[in-house]
Amino acid sequence: MKQTLRVRPSNPKDTPFEEIGATKDVSQDGVYFVTQRDAYCEGMRLHVTVPYHAPFSQQNYEYLGQVVRVDDLGTNERGIAIRFLSSANKKSA
Repeated sequence: MKQTLRVRPSNPKDTPFEEIGATKDVSQDGVYFVTQRDAYCEGMRLHVTVPYHAPFSQQNYEYLGQVVRVDDLGTNERGIAIRFLSSANKKSA
């Protein structure tokens, strides 16, 4: 089930970035998506907004997540598996 997501590092020591993409798989426990960004590593904690509609949308749900797997898919792509660590909180940003 594809859904739009937004991913940002939760640790201020990590290089800041924001990525908006589409999930390849979603469950109540986490998400999997494909990226060309090489900033992800196992154990990294992230703010994950899924589904992501637009900034300040009342329909956004933000989770605290942790990268549990990084798959090298070739052709400069990586599959990122994130496990949710917290329940969904409805966010306005």
